[in-house]
Amino acid sequence: MAAVKVCGVDDISVASAVKVTIDGTPIALVKDSVGAIHAIGDTCSHGEISLSEGFVEDDALECWAHGSKFNLQTGKPQNFPAFEPVPVYPVTITDGEVFVDPTPLTISDDA
Repeated sequence: MAAVKVCGVDDISVASAVKVTIDGTPIALVKDSVGAIHAIGDTCSHGEISLSEGFVEDDALECWAHGSKFNLQTGKPQNFPAFEPVPVYPVTITDGEVFVDPTPLTISDDA
């Protein structure tokens, strides 16, 4: 599937996240503390909680329910209780619009 326009760059505040759904897949669209935009799976791998309701801290999104932080570039949890990663999606910005490809990236175990 091709990348889908989900919002404008200015529709997301710095250090915050919003939930978008593409073809039934919930995705957390995150603008990190330096203004870069990332897309990761919106459902916490530990407790079926919406990650977009959590907290953005540097390069991670923290689940508000149990505190697991997920790296925005790899989707890997940085602490327990989560131990499974969430998917990461390619983001493209064109003319101030944010596009997300709903096909998850393949992240190596070395990342």
